[in-house]
Amino acid sequence: MHPTLLDRALNFIGLERRAYNAQDPSWSHPLLQGGSVTTARAESLSAAYACVAAISETIASLPLILYRRTDDDGRERASNHPLYRVLHDQANEFQTALEFREMMQAMTLLRGNAHAEIIRDNGGQVIALVPLLPGTVTTLQLDNGRIAYDVTDTKGRVRRLLRHEVLHLKHRSNNGLVGVSPITASRETFELALSEREHGNSTYENGTKLSGILNFKNSVGPQKLEEIREAWHKKYAGGGNTGRVAVLQGDADYKPLSMSMEDAQWIEARQFSVEEIARLFRVPPTIIGDLRHGNYSNSVEMNRVFVVHTLRRHMTMWEQAISSSLLTPAGRRLYFAEHSVEGLLRGDSSNRADFYSKGITDGWLTVDEVRKFENLPKLSDEDVRRINDRNHQQQQL
Repeated sequence: MHPTLLDRALNFIGLERRAYNAQDPSWSHPLLQGGSVTTARAESLSAAYACVAAISETIASLPLILYRRTDDDGRERASNHPLYRVLHDQANEFQTALEFREMMQAMTLLRGNAHAEIIRDNGGQVIALVPLLPGTVTTLQLDNGRIAYDVTDTKGRVRRLLRHEVLHLKHRSNNGLVGVSPITASRETFELALSEREHGNSTYENGTKLSGILNFKNSVGPQKLEEIREAWHKKYAGGGNTGRVAVLQGDADYKPLSMSMEDAQWIEARQFSVEEIARLFRVPPTIIGDLRHGNYSNSVEMNRVFVVHTLRRHMTMWEQAISSSLLTPAGRRLYFAEHSVEGLLRGDSSNRADFYSKGITDGWLTVDEVRKFENLPKLSDEDVRRINDRNHQQQQL
């Protein structure tokens, strides 16, 4: 709902009051403000980075088309509409449509929210979308019930944008105003994965197969013990010294204590963390390179699952946000945006062709309905006559 002229005037001079301050929870949580888990550290996990990349890169690379509804319940590309270029070609002066959409989708996954300022021409048409940096936007619900956004620049100055001036993408929300990222919702999973990685790094940097206790039969003074410890560490500790033979002098005896990484099942724990992170982002493990349970046949099925159960939610989020924020009420009745996913399903084209063929043969699908599913235009009357003539000739043969 667009604000009235009076609302805009009141907002401009700052007479409205904040009824609710919905700060992005991915930045307000203490652990994500400088504790053990930050967004950057979570993304440094290869599984998390791969999940975010798989979703954001795929969504950004899919054609996002603005269509115009036609009188015969069909569709055609609205290539002359200003918004078509913004969604399909160039989002703003500095970013292509792919770069912009990839950035926005990644922010949604990592932080739960992504914001972009809507730039319009004098006629009210969208001509650019400029992303707002994460952590600079505070979502507000005003006393009049409307939504606004306070944006803080690098100098600490705050400017207010109204709802119709911001494209806001949200992950699953707890209050309807701001989204919550998988990292925030399940931070313990990322803490464990980070701890496992740091354990491995520490083992290779400081650990050694010879870690244990040096036991002396005779008493040794504190200073001498410290000198022996430093000499031992310098000569035998570290991944580069693994496997070296220790030489003991005098009456010293070495007793190893530490378990090997295999004994601690470190590798199995790391593999489980990959599955856990993939589960949080709803990405099949085969998509991010975990092929332990993958083969040719189920990898094809996993690609279909990825499109249907992972990407569909995010594609619908984009399409509905575009309709709500970038089109006027009158524009929504005539225009709509839709992703083309046919290219992702080409690996399963034989099954789709068989499905369509049976539907047409049994009479519960028409050729035009199939073409609509495949983002193809309806057949012209001349095409229909040509196909009917060809089918008639084949039947005679």
